[in-house]
Amino acid sequence: MKEEFNFYDPTSLKAYNLDKTMQYQLNILGSLDVFTRKHSENVANLTCRICEKLHCKRGFIEYCTICAYLHDIGKQFIPQEILQKPAKLTDEEFETMKTHTTIGYNICMNDEKLRPYAAGPIYHHEALDGSGYPKGLTKKDIPYEGQIIRVADEFDAIVSKRQYKSHIGITDTIKILIDNTKPHENVKPIDALNEISNNAKLGKDNPIIVKALMAVVIDDIEYEIGCTIDYIDELSNELKRLKQIKSYDDKRIKSSSNKKQNYYLEGMKIFFRNGETPENYMNVLNEIQEAFINKKKAIDNLYQEIKDIKKLRKTL
Repeated sequence: MKEEFNFYDPTSLKAYNLDKTMQYQLNILGSLDVFTRKHSENVANLTCRICEKLHCKRGFIEYCTICAYLHDIGKQFIPQEILQKPAKLTDEEFETMKTHTTIGYNICMNDEKLRPYAAGPIYHHEALDGSGYPKGLTKKDIPYEGQIIRVADEFDAIVSKRQYKSHIGITDTIKILIDNTKPHENVKPIDALNEISNNAKLGKDNPIIVKALMAVVIDDIEYEIGCTIDYIDELSNELKRLKQIKSYDDKRIKSSSNKKQNYYLEGMKIFFRNGETPENYMNVLNEIQEAFINKKKAIDNLYQEIKDIKKLRKTL
């Protein structure tokens, strides 16, 4: 049986025994739409693993992960026609969407159990260069957890298939995040000249965190390669079995006597599985042969993707 590949492997979360800790927070997430809830879970997993790559302390990883689970909690009060809109938001609609940060912050601050994690909602759209929201803070005022969750949030929002946009590949997504680490022309104006100078050198995202994300992505691709190799081994065994059937069938067809034909037919039946018959086994053989070829190509593509990501990492 092929092992299903889960890009957001929850192993890290289990290692931190966060299930009980997050039970209350996850119940809160139940009020969100399915896309936002799944996104929140993905961002929490990514945040946890980015923190591990950054060698953060255990307590901070737990705290940061819960903040990430709650980062979009304010979206439950955004009108569905805006939240689920398939087309690009108007300027007015985007202003409404942006309020999910302050709404989420207020939800947390008004709930004693959520209050410690209010940084997730309020900081995850702030940018180091001051171009973010809701407050337009710059690097010195954005907590580290906010910077981490921002990168995890951006990655999942871009790479995931959502109801309002098409899928973008992992490598192209990383290129976008790397571009977001570079300074851009539209820098937030600040009165102090030295702050203007420092701000102009910043991009939106912290390059150290983006590099940690890339390490997480490479781990996941390597995991997918391992799963695919295991699947290829299973396909290879199936091909050997089906080719053995074909060998008997070829001999059966060439045989002139009924006795030999029946002998080879019985040999074929020994290897049949799951409703296979002399009439349909070739269809199965062809399907598995095609799957085997496609998976081999997929392996090559995954190895190439790792190479591409490692090259991109050198640009940071």
